[in-house]
Amino acid sequence: MTFAIMGQHTLNHLDWLEAEAIHILREVAGQCAHPVLLFSGGKDSIVLLRLAEKAFRPGRFPFPLMHIDTGHNFPEVIEFRDHRVAELGERLIVRSVEDSIARGTVVLRSAEESRNKHQSVTLLEAIEEFGFDACIGGARRDEEKARAKERIFSFRDAFGQWDPKNQRAELWNLYNARVHPGEHMRVFPISNWTELDVWQYIARENLEVPTIYFAHLRPVIRRRGLLLPITPLTPLQEDEKAENLSVRFRTVGDITCTAAVESHADSVDKIIAETAAASITERGATRLDDQATEAAMEQRKKEGYF
Repeated sequence: MTFAIMGQHTLNHLDWLEAEAIHILREVAGQCAHPVLLFSGGKDSIVLLRLAEKAFRPGRFPFPLMHIDTGHNFPEVIEFRDHRVAELGERLIVRSVEDSIARGTVVLRSAEESRNKHQSVTLLEAIEEFGFDACIGGARRDEEKARAKERIFSFRDAFGQWDPKNQRAELWNLYNARVHPGEHMRVFPISNWTELDVWQYIARENLEVPTIYFAHLRPVIRRRGLLLPITPLTPLQEDEKAENLSVRFRTVGDITCTAAVESHADSVDKIIAETAAASITERGATRLDDQATEAAMEQRKKEGYF
């Protein structure tokens, strides 16, 4: 789809999404005293970095980057994260769920329990430590129904909680970033993008992404209807059978709850074609943690999740 303005310029839908996201990033920089951009090394935050480059280069970003590390990440993603940050020359803050466990603020029910939901605690501790008043994230409305409810500038109270029934109005492109001491905002510049938009933008901007997004042969197990990678954190159990399949990852979260999908898409163009034909959302197809209950994500967001 393309749009003509004043009969001179033609913008396609990616141009419009890009312009909106750059406007939002500049609003955060203009309205907030201590913002931070959450960067995990995943495709959505990679797009955010590209948008920040377009919004603020040739200067430095007006905010640091931050990753809340579960310690259960795919090695390829952490390697990419560090490589990309060094390439940009920006500051990266890493705060670890492992440190929250050591402080006793996170208590696991068992050593095997997924640490994904516990990132909320570590994130809120980091927000308090640095006094951040806005956390810029790569969440999108098409990922999951709780995320579809959330506004672009999402208010969080002094306890880091989100109340879906008490959100601020967003009329046209007017955003209200005023917060009281202790409160903060979560801001989602690519909230209106879809998974397909993200991959089309990655193709258009020729952005590098971690290798696990592309199809590759990998030993996996079928568990709860999903394909989990066999790793020291997700070992083969007695009643399970290992398979060596061509798979790729649509999301790159905590290894213990992130599944692969069968695929032969070994290029961005093939991923775009596969995504266009997909009938299940990326989180529905790949995340064990979102399948716990119908409202699993909404409950985590109320507790302070991304």
